[in-house]
Amino acid sequence: MKRNIAAVMTLASGLVAAQGAWAGGPIEVAPEPMVEAAPVPMVAPSGEWTGGYVGAQLGYGDLGSAGTAFDGDGAIGGVHAGYRFDYGQIVAGAEVSYDSANIDLGTAGDSLDDVAKLNVTLGYDLGNTLVYGAAGLARASATVGGVDVSDNGYYLGLGAEYALTDQWSVGGELGNHHFSNFGGTGSDIDATTAQAKINFRF
Repeated sequence: MKRNIAAVMTLASGLVAAQGAWAGGPIEVAPEPMVEAAPVPMVAPSGEWTGGYVGAQLGYGDLGSAGTAFDGDGAIGGVHAGYRFDYGQIVAGAEVSYDSANIDLGTAGDSLDDVAKLNVTLGYDLGNTLVYGAAGLARASATVGGVDVSDNGYYLGLGAEYALTDQWSVGGELGNHHFSNFGGTGSDIDATTAQAKINFRF
């Protein structure tokens, strides 16, 4: 009998202790602190134009002549490479380019096939924008009367370029190519081109 009473008292005392422990409610676990990711900094273009670059161009060409009936228009595009020196506000450089074309010259089978240029450029630095002029030599190849004809001339152009980053830029250029007595045909040819350009600088 005494053993039973002792066992009951031990059990009761355990229940009382357990009730006291739970009287304060469940133990709350502190939430883990939230760590916010650091924002990725946006690096603005530096506005520095010194260095080499390569790129591509695509646009439209309109060709006319005096002396014979060479006249046509169409797409023209290709690749280019160059180097520039930024002297603060003045930017000088040189550029070589090649354009492939298939411009019908108005006579059956006659077409302008390609144009290569070697230009010097001189521009004004407006920060992320560069405006410039270009001048140099041009060489054009055409098919006239079933014969391949090539000749040298000159090129004058105006352009603008905008830096998206320190490496990538986009722009446009409007130019005029002139060829006197093209390939001995007796025709002075003028070709006007308008092209969009994209550059990768390194």
